[in-house]
Amino acid sequence: MKTEFSAKAKENLTAARICFENGLYNACANRTYDAALHAAVAALAHRGIKRDKINHGQVQADFSGELIKRRKVYPSRFRSCLPDLQFVRNQADYSSEDVSRKRAYKRLSLSEELTGFVEKEILK
Repeated sequence: MKTEFSAKAKENLTAARICFENGLYNACANRTYDAALHAAVAALAHRGIKRDKINHGQVQADFSGELIKRRKVYPSRFRSCLPDLQFVRNQADYSSEDVSRKRAYKRLSLSEELTGFVEKEILK
């Protein structure tokens, strides 16, 4: 499970970069959230926390509660990462307001950082 979701995270991050480079900032915001979500699922699976079904709220709670607060595997700066990325993704997908280049870039950087951190942890 961790291998499959780690691969999905990388694929979504690649798609996010391509979208950003082509001015597709709403699509970039969507892909950055999915990359981070899949990285979190991989991180949880790596630590033995697996679910049959992916529930966004549960993944966010487990990642923050178990891997950041309780086990201290990841830095506290990632605590609000998934909710923040989801908020901007929801704006991109479900609002008439477009995501700006600056906002997309910040989310892309955040998703890259989290995904990279998870990848290093999994490879240890």
